[in-house]
Amino acid sequence: MSLGSVVTADRFVDLAGLLESCEVDGFRADFVSWGHYRPEYWLNYRHSHSFHEVCLAYAGEGRFTSGDTEYAVGPGTVFLARPGDAHEIESSRADPLGIAFWGFTFRPVTRGPMGAGWWSGLTRTDGPVVSARTGGLAATVGGMAAEAAAPQSGYQASLAALGATLVLDTARAFAFDEDLSVEPTARSQARDAVVVDAMQRLLLDNLARPITVREVAAAVHLSERHAERLFRSVTGSSLMSTLRRLRLELAAQLLLDPSTTITSVAHACGYSDVRPFSTAFRRRYGRTPGEYRRTGGTTFAGR
Repeated sequence: MSLGSVVTADRFVDLAGLLESCEVDGFRADFVSWGHYRPEYWLNYRHSHSFHEVCLAYAGEGRFTSGDTEYAVGPGTVFLARPGDAHEIESSRADPLGIAFWGFTFRPVTRGPMGAGWWSGLTRTDGPVVSARTGGLAATVGGMAAEAAAPQSGYQASLAALGATLVLDTARAFAFDEDLSVEPTARSQARDAVVVDAMQRLLLDNLARPITVREVAAAVHLSERHAERLFRSVTGSSLMSTLRRLRLELAAQLLLDPSTTITSVAHACGYSDVRPFSTAFRRRYGRTPGEYRRTGGTTFAGR
């Protein structure tokens, strides 16, 4: 993690008045303080807050006392005082401590029973208060300071997104590993859905030209067998049957435009000849393309 963006983030304090709250994953955070201390000696006497106070050290050394436990802190350390925690921070005189800090309240607004998750780093009182698991905190602090230094149109949306990231990464830094774990099945399903979406987009983008399973599989870096098996498991259909369905659905739309010829519709849907196109269309819709066009795509119930 590079702390360079935090070193120059003295405009972090200008977030006061620019970002008051944000929502993330069913929780609301109301920001109450922003700060940036340059490396120099200072002592923040023992005190407590009604909100979460978080410090990210970017230079020097110091000590953080939470309750009766004292911790050494230095560059790349993030430390937390939860609501009601009595704590004290002192910078080293020989190698002064530099920090960025932020404070916020945290409460559920749309989430039901909380259970375990990334938020446990803030809601569990038995969690760690010092961590080196800072993730993208340094980059987020730097980005927020830059936005505060020169706000432009859209800064509210930008800061709300960055604020949500700040809260999320803060909580992750102090959560137990088991609270951050995601079921492998869920990860695998999400990954598979993304790959299948990519294959479907490729089919939709190439309805007018010949395309093979090999080409689709290569585009998502899978073997033909694996691509076909994955596609069928997610969609319930094979790649080629899906391609035929998409082509005929497109044909049904194009046929409603009387200015297009049936031949041009067939070519636009990947058929080089009208005869196989008409056969496939009738098999799916129960009518020839010409009959479908004459009725405007309407099917009348028999009497």
